[in-house]
Amino acid sequence: MFERIYNWIDCRIGLTELIRKEFKEYYVPRDVSLWSTLGFVTLVGFLIQAITGIFLLTYYVPHPDHAFASILKIMNRVPYGWLFRTMHIVGANLLMIVLFLHIIFVFYRAGYKKPRELNWLTGAVLFVVILLFCITGYLLPWSQLSYWSTTIMTAIPTIIPGVGDYISRFIKGGEYVTGITLTRFFAFHVAFLPFILIVIAALHVFFIWRTGFSSLYDDPEICKKVVIYTGRPQYKDGKPFYPDFFNKYMLMMFVYLIAMFFIITFNPDMFLSEYAYVQADPLSTPLMIRPPWYFLAPYAMIRVIPNKFLGISIQLILLVLFLVWPFLDTGDEKNIRKRPILLGLFSVAIITWVVLTFLGRF
Repeated sequence: MFERIYNWIDCRIGLTELIRKEFKEYYVPRDVSLWSTLGFVTLVGFLIQAITGIFLLTYYVPHPDHAFASILKIMNRVPYGWLFRTMHIVGANLLMIVLFLHIIFVFYRAGYKKPRELNWLTGAVLFVVILLFCITGYLLPWSQLSYWSTTIMTAIPTIIPGVGDYISRFIKGGEYVTGITLTRFFAFHVAFLPFILIVIAALHVFFIWRTGFSSLYDDPEICKKVVIYTGRPQYKDGKPFYPDFFNKYMLMMFVYLIAMFFIITFNPDMFLSEYAYVQADPLSTPLMIRPPWYFLAPYAMIRVIPNKFLGISIQLILLVLFLVWPFLDTGDEKNIRKRPILLGLFSVAIITWVVLTFLGRF
């Protein structure tokens, strides 16, 4: 049965030829490693979030009087609802971890240099979109944790002189986090942002497919001479994508799933606090509340720097640098180990981010 279906499709679109050309006869550089699979693992994480999110959407009620109760129903009464919601929570945090590692690795290997500037640009925009997913989705359970964390995050724009208060009110739909904020975040989380993510992710994958894998040993002289697209780089001395690199993809996908279900089994509340199980009460402020761990570094920076406007200005400048970095670093050398100044700044940035994340917990 399967063979007949395969042959029917093959006769119409040349599936066998496509598999041969794009997988078996496509060679990747010999210096690619398991780290090079993190982009694929991120895609798997996206799909898991989409599947579990659609399941949760069928039972969730985006209203301040019913949102928390609908979450309790999903966890306690809906068959396997607890599993899908826990997968969504744990998956969101694991996705952020993998995404951070992916960005660090791409930067380390200079995967943003010519002709891959568009790869980096679309990936950076995807990163921002995912952060918006995190912000909008965090409020939806309507718990004390989500309510007051959102209150903190939506108050940050007020630091900006002049337009800050307007931006904050626009995000919240008023002076405070209310039911309007909840429905607004819900609409962005399930309708607007998914469309943006699908479009940008499709462009990102398309650009990667057209430019191929990056190697530290690419000849810079070849990139200088190329003024029009001439096809993906060919690495005849490399390894075939299938089965060599394809098996690495499968291995890392299973590692991701094993990590997810290990946390779900032994520590399902790893990324939550006790306030996640208390319904939101705008009149009762918890003793200790803070944003999710992936926002702790920018949160701590604003707290550490006495001038709050200076703190948020630095973050906006860093965000712009992050987006346009390929157009600033146009040198030929790709090996960061041969660029001690950049390597030093890169190391300091990672250490600073880790330290600020730690400080943000207190």
